[in-house]
Amino acid sequence: MAEASKDNREFDIIVYGATGYTGRLVAEYLNAHYAGRDDAPKWAMAGRNKAKLEDVRTLIGAPDDTPLVLADADSREALEAMCKRTRVVLTTVGPYQLYGDDLLAACVATGTDYADLCGEPAWMADKIAEHHKAAKASGARICFSSGFDSIPFDLGVMMTQKAARERWMGKPSSRIKGRVRAMQGTFSGGTAASLSATMKAAAKNPRIFKVLGNPFALTGDFSGPSQPSGMVPVYEKDLGKWAAPFVMAPINTKNVHRTNYLLGHPYGEDFRYDEMVLTSPGDAGKMAANAMAEMMKNPFGAKPPKPGEGPTAEERENGHYDLLFVAEGPEGEDELHFGVKGKYDPGYGSTSRMLAETGMALLSCDADGGIGTPGSFLGEALVERLEEHAEISFAVEN
Repeated sequence: MAEASKDNREFDIIVYGATGYTGRLVAEYLNAHYAGRDDAPKWAMAGRNKAKLEDVRTLIGAPDDTPLVLADADSREALEAMCKRTRVVLTTVGPYQLYGDDLLAACVATGTDYADLCGEPAWMADKIAEHHKAAKASGARICFSSGFDSIPFDLGVMMTQKAARERWMGKPSSRIKGRVRAMQGTFSGGTAASLSATMKAAAKNPRIFKVLGNPFALTGDFSGPSQPSGMVPVYEKDLGKWAAPFVMAPINTKNVHRTNYLLGHPYGEDFRYDEMVLTSPGDAGKMAANAMAEMMKNPFGAKPPKPGEGPTAEERENGHYDLLFVAEGPEGEDELHFGVKGKYDPGYGSTSRMLAETGMALLSCDADGGIGTPGSFLGEALVERLEEHAEISFAVEN
């Protein structure tokens, strides 16, 4: 129904929140990377302040005729009118639990594809319950967590399992460890604001703590096996290093399990997964792991980054990340190592590219509507785009 009308819309992609720090980076990437290319999308920048949108258009060097769309987050009518003009909405306006309800509902109602940077599992669980069936009916493909949380991990596990099946005669790994080997860069102000909003909401509604602690909070009625906690430092004998809790694990692991669930459990219904940060061997590694575990109580420190603020262009350029996925073989003896490596600061430079390329991949996606994940909707098509356009690599290492 809605799907047929998408092809006739005015725009391919609208970047909503283009006057914010991350939204501007998404717009800047689309303008710089796709200008003059045969596959360039018809795109526009959207927000509620025309003067600020004009300033961003000038700042990023976009042509003067780059379309600007006015839409206030408080106006459901304006948001629906915006959604009817485009095939895909990319939104960076968070925390989504505070500002995302009406835009998501507008996309669902108009059959418009949607991708965001949400790392707020309680809100996501509520929206899945509220809108999944309606999105399936309208043809809207709703992609949460289309940035550093959680694309490198979601797709990293997917590609690790592909390699596992190739190595072990069609059998997936029932146990994968996600490990951050290195990361240079900062978390976004939006991530800090989302965590703060989630903690404030949980203080008023204890049910949210149950969602945060449940690895299968996004898998409907399905509940798999007990999962490794990842919240206590451990010594990884096979890697010869200590591992510490990872602040993004509570959202990433839920998205990995949702992808497995939506695809019909290709990883198995007994799949176990956790994420941690590798430190180093010996006492120094143990001390570092314990210190990182302590930092989990206040991961962003006394002065967390604010939405709208971020690193310099040089800092974004010099950032990087290196992830390792360790898959156990069917007999528990063999191990497969798979690496995902990305250039640019993970929270801003790489995230803005991931969100933009999710939007590009959605343009050629033929999956049914619903509330899914980048992995469940786009899978290897998005992996190929990220390798070609976003300088992210996916590779077997042993």
